[in-house]
Amino acid sequence: MFGLGKLIKKDASFYRYITNVNKDLKIKPITKILIANRGEIACRVMRTAKSKGVKTVAVYSEADKNSLHVSMADESYLIGPAAAKESYLCGNKIIDVAKRSGAQAIHPGYGFLSENSDFADLCEKEGIIFIGPPSGAIKAMGSKSASKDIMIKAGVPTIPGYHGEDQSMSVLKSEAAKIGYPVLIKAVMGGGGKGMRIVEREEDLEDGVESSKREATASFGDSRVLVEKYLVHPRHVEIQVFADRHGNCVHLFERDCSVQRRHQKIIEEAPAPHLSEELRKKMGDAAVAAAKAVGYVGAGTVEFILSADNSFFFMEMNTRLQVEHPITEMITKQDLVEWQLKVAESQTLPMEQEQLKIHGHSFEARIYAENPDSDFLPGTGKLAHLSTPTPSDTLRVETGVRQGDEVSVYYDPMIAKLVVWDQDREKALRYLRNALDEYHIIGLNTNISFLKRLSTHPSFMAGEVETGFIPIHRESLMAPQAPMSDDSLALAATSLLLKEIAQQKSKEDPNSPWSSLGGFRINHNLKKQVNFNQKDNKVAVNVEFIGGIGKQNFKVTLDNANVVEVLDAKLNQNNETISAHVNGRFYNNIKSVIVKDTLTIFNDGQQYQLDIPQDVKPKGADGVLGSLVSPMPGKITKVMVNVGDSVKKGQPILLMEAMKMEHTIRSPIDGKVESLPYNVNEIVEDKKTLAVIV
Repeated sequence: MFGLGKLIKKDASFYRYITNVNKDLKIKPITKILIANRGEIACRVMRTAKSKGVKTVAVYSEADKNSLHVSMADESYLIGPAAAKESYLCGNKIIDVAKRSGAQAIHPGYGFLSENSDFADLCEKEGIIFIGPPSGAIKAMGSKSASKDIMIKAGVPTIPGYHGEDQSMSVLKSEAAKIGYPVLIKAVMGGGGKGMRIVEREEDLEDGVESSKREATASFGDSRVLVEKYLVHPRHVEIQVFADRHGNCVHLFERDCSVQRRHQKIIEEAPAPHLSEELRKKMGDAAVAAAKAVGYVGAGTVEFILSADNSFFFMEMNTRLQVEHPITEMITKQDLVEWQLKVAESQTLPMEQEQLKIHGHSFEARIYAENPDSDFLPGTGKLAHLSTPTPSDTLRVETGVRQGDEVSVYYDPMIAKLVVWDQDREKALRYLRNALDEYHIIGLNTNISFLKRLSTHPSFMAGEVETGFIPIHRESLMAPQAPMSDDSLALAATSLLLKEIAQQKSKEDPNSPWSSLGGFRINHNLKKQVNFNQKDNKVAVNVEFIGGIGKQNFKVTLDNANVVEVLDAKLNQNNETISAHVNGRFYNNIKSVIVKDTLTIFNDGQQYQLDIPQDVKPKGADGVLGSLVSPMPGKITKVMVNVGDSVKKGQPILLMEAMKMEHTIRSPIDGKVESLPYNVNEIVEDKKTLAVIV
């Protein structure tokens, strides 16, 4: 086996696997699986399992009790508190649930226990099928230094570097000098960009090494580092491989994952742009050799660095299903989770290498709760509004959240993966941009606008990608948002008033002059001023109803003195979109949503937020007139009223403890208590609605 020698023989289970790989194996039908994961990957695995008649078992933490993957599963079991180390990383708890539920196999997804060789061993010991590679393969590829030694023996090209055990600074300096600067410092047991440092000069090496070691120790409990040659303008190209227990191994072509932030992928595509068939075959053959070198079984990904001269070098092997696997499925027309289930049952691979073909082009954009303007700082919060493009055979929205769900501080901030396919790269990229325009999220910061700028960047459109793409093009990618157009502002103001009209009509208020805006008061023009706050700017908009029989026509005067006529205006789709003729252009179903104190309008690929004064905010909105909002994070200590109670302006509604002080929250109006979202002793975040008085 490619000269693995002592490394293989040290691991008994791995050795047994290799010596038995070609023996006849009985197919073991799997009828129930446990998914030892959460979020979108748990939902993804469940969809294929259910389509094949396989029952599914979910595990969940206390933070995930109302999550989508819990509701999708046939059975669900609580395994601990929110912290992953007390729930999703507890192998014994997961094994116990598998036994209780009668699951024959465990699918680990990605992350958590997916590349944990001890967990794979535990599954084997307990007689449960681990839907993944043998533990020996996980161990062999889990160490960056050991895996490179294996690849060298297998004839797979590797980046020049030092992977030795001597970690003294003098040795590291000597080896770095031999390699030549710039060099890359990496944690031996690293992953996800943690412990990775680029060092341009010898005088910076010591600081880089110490920083890498500190982060490696904190993340992996292992301070060892390796030193590699840092390639200038490299691309990150990975090969999807698949192997069965009968000795068969194929590759399903490549994915280009070059565009990254914080050493983490943000957009991927398949096939890789500007890759010749000759190079594709060389890289595919090398990936298969890498998989065979460790007796691999199941789905895996061999990652390469591709230089500008088309030389390529092994980086690492991920011994699991990758986040970005859907784009491979799109171009090969194969279901990789279905392949995983077949291999776990000891079936042979569904296809041989010569049967696999590339069909068209696919992109995946990872939608994160993060702030690109703050160095992609991860965020948390509630998905107050969520609408997506319509899924189809050529568009997938891989997600584990719904409107109203929270993006938790405990887990990865990825909201979804938007996956598109078309006949060629140009068409697929256009499809991606249009789909991003239809992806609307309100309630927290996301990277959607950034992804739009990225997908329209001339260099990206030309396929000129590399791992340093974002830093190189930072100035244009981080360009400030274009000012709000007159049309968008007029539509926003008109939609706000139409929402108020609709809300008043629903209550059949005959005393409101706005309730009569059906076109019948053609001799009486009504006027109203709306004072929006956009970021730090106050925007005054005067809206005048100008009638028309059976029409809702408005003249909008903006604070720049421009006058815009909004004709035939009407709300659609549960009053969440507006259609109207403006300045000779018809705007159809422009999304306009009110959440708390803010109106958000999506128009021409832009998302604008306008703070709404209390006197014009429709009462049907979240955080409405009469709502009580928490002034700061704190704890509810006493609730003094019940839902349905009549209250007077100034009457105490509840007590809140914050910053060691007690705050009395009083009713701002006379009215009736419509809702009390929080109970005594519950912790409340800043600017959350504590009560609604109507």
